[in-house]
Amino acid sequence: MATSPLTLQLHLQRSLSFSHSLIPNLYHSFPSITTLSFNPRKQQPTIQCSSRNSPLETTNVRKFSKKTPSPSSVSHTDKRVSLESKSLNSVIEKNKNENESVVGKKKKIKDTPQVKLRVSLDMCSKRGDLEGALAFYDSAISEGVTLGQHQYTVLLYLCSSAAIGVLGPAKSGKGTRTLNAQVSSVNRNDDDRFCSDSDDNRVLDNSVSVSRSDSEKLDEKSEALVSDEVKNLALRRGFEVYENMCLNKVELNEAALTSVARMAMAMCDGDMAFEMVKQMKILGLSPRLRSYGPALSAYCNNGEIDKAFDVENYMLEHGVYPEEPELETLLRASVRAGKSDRVYYVLHKLRSSVRKVSNATADLIVDWFKSETASKVGRRKWDKKLIMEAIENNGGGWHGIGWLGKGKWQVLQTSVGKDGVCKCCGVQLATIDLDPVETETFAKSVASIAISKEKNSNFQTFQKWIDQYGPFEAVIDAANVGLYSQGKFMPSKITAVANGMRLKLPSKKFPLIVLHHRRIRGDKRDAPINKAVVDRWKNAGALYATPTGSNDDWYWLYAAIKFKCLLVTNDEMRDHLFQLLGNDFFPKWKERHQVRFGFSDNGPEFYMPPPCSVVIQESEEGHWHIPIEAELNDETERSWLCITRASEDSLAASKDEKPLRTKSVTRNESEKESQYRNLVNHKEVKETPRGLYKNIRS
Repeated sequence: MATSPLTLQLHLQRSLSFSHSLIPNLYHSFPSITTLSFNPRKQQPTIQCSSRNSPLETTNVRKFSKKTPSPSSVSHTDKRVSLESKSLNSVIEKNKNENESVVGKKKKIKDTPQVKLRVSLDMCSKRGDLEGALAFYDSAISEGVTLGQHQYTVLLYLCSSAAIGVLGPAKSGKGTRTLNAQVSSVNRNDDDRFCSDSDDNRVLDNSVSVSRSDSEKLDEKSEALVSDEVKNLALRRGFEVYENMCLNKVELNEAALTSVARMAMAMCDGDMAFEMVKQMKILGLSPRLRSYGPALSAYCNNGEIDKAFDVENYMLEHGVYPEEPELETLLRASVRAGKSDRVYYVLHKLRSSVRKVSNATADLIVDWFKSETASKVGRRKWDKKLIMEAIENNGGGWHGIGWLGKGKWQVLQTSVGKDGVCKCCGVQLATIDLDPVETETFAKSVASIAISKEKNSNFQTFQKWIDQYGPFEAVIDAANVGLYSQGKFMPSKITAVANGMRLKLPSKKFPLIVLHHRRIRGDKRDAPINKAVVDRWKNAGALYATPTGSNDDWYWLYAAIKFKCLLVTNDEMRDHLFQLLGNDFFPKWKERHQVRFGFSDNGPEFYMPPPCSVVIQESEEGHWHIPIEAELNDETERSWLCITRASEDSLAASKDEKPLRTKSVTRNESEKESQYRNLVNHKEVKETPRGLYKNIRS
């Protein structure tokens, strides 16, 4: 039945006769927007109130009366409606004014000179525009604009980048970090033995190099070498900015002081660069690894070897550990200076912290062993028993006593067989694992971190469970297996890997399968695992479902460490969780226990741990085996340097070794003779520190 306009109006007027006490409560809770609406179907008006911080809510108004209103009641209702309408209008007007006030304040903040300057400088930083940034800076100073810490830091960063010699847009992303452009990688001449023929390493902002892939090519026009005139301008203006920052008592931060250290490096002033690091400690700042780079680089380029190692010692004292770029820099300086004891020290630092070396570091190592100095250092006689005891005490693979033997070194590139034997010299390489005490310490460390990260007592419950159902010979990271290559969770892959791994284990017992309970029961994204399969795993005591809020990474890692067993996963374990474990035990343990997997038409394939430890090794004869970094599934494909003392009848290469990259061979010279000549006659590059800065590649 249709409702007449008069009846609709009367109903609406009557429906608004609610208590005045309701109005303030509604507006107090939802001050921003108040909307009155009427729904003819439901015969019920509503008030909708919302604010920016509250969801839209609807308050039903008193239901209609079925009685026809009298004229007197209609008159009385009109007065009440009039009053309530005025109240509604006043509140709406007040809220409108408040909103306009807030918007106005935000607009004023955006329009302040400080904010405009910050935005302008940030844009200059993204473009690598030093001249534009200095123009904005000069304009701000002339207009009396106060600069903050961020503005000064951006200016110092741009000035330091230009002072070193390279300007480009600020970028982020994964890449191979190098210390500084002037010491980043071996200067490549015709003798590129380990590095690729094309220069794949690009220097970014003079402190990071990125290995380019097909999907990640840098814009070659985005970076540019700067002239000496621009370098001098950047230095002069950079120190001017720093001086103003200090005069205006703007709080210094690590980034600003690191930029000043980089400018000092551009002037080859290692002392000033090192002083910036010490200044951080005085100010209560924590220097980062990048903070030490300029001082280390400047000292090494100046040939001040002892001071460079003082910087490294200072780093260690303050809990900062050098990585391969820093060690490569120290190694280059030590090789050029002919400091045999320093070279020996750095080789062992590379062994303990890097394990596998990059192509650039491998080139430096070849430089050293082919040098005249290297052939003259070493003991002709040594106590073999003492050497063997040192190797045993160190856990195998090195003795650390010093250089053994004398005479020229033979350096060949080779590989290691599936039996762990070097194909060049026939030496069985060592397998280095954690000893029982180290294993227990490592397990306690993992448990301690896991307990601190997990909710309630979930992890302690797991510890009790594996004590009851263990030991296990293998542990499976089931989430990693189920998500293999497809991006979609597939329980069938877990079943295949579990069954395949079981057949490889001596006991033929099911490996421990660790999986989040959500993936077992299934949800919107994943189908549940077949109940019969789950029951089979449970009955075998081989399935642990991690609870809500838990990170299953800690569970499978702890179980594998505790039982000294294999861990089936393709997870490289490089994220922040595993970084908490440090480098004392984790890399060594991971190498000996991780089993990678894949799938073929015949089912799962397993890549067992290598037959020997892939780490720099020093034998009881004083010989060296050095693995070169590469992403491989099959360790037999990895390149190694086999370094032995050369005898008169052993200068020719082994039949199994791969020749290093050489020039073309003449008719009167065999391929092996050419290879050896190429190593012996490797050119030594000598450059002044200033010249090194000019040798930055775009």
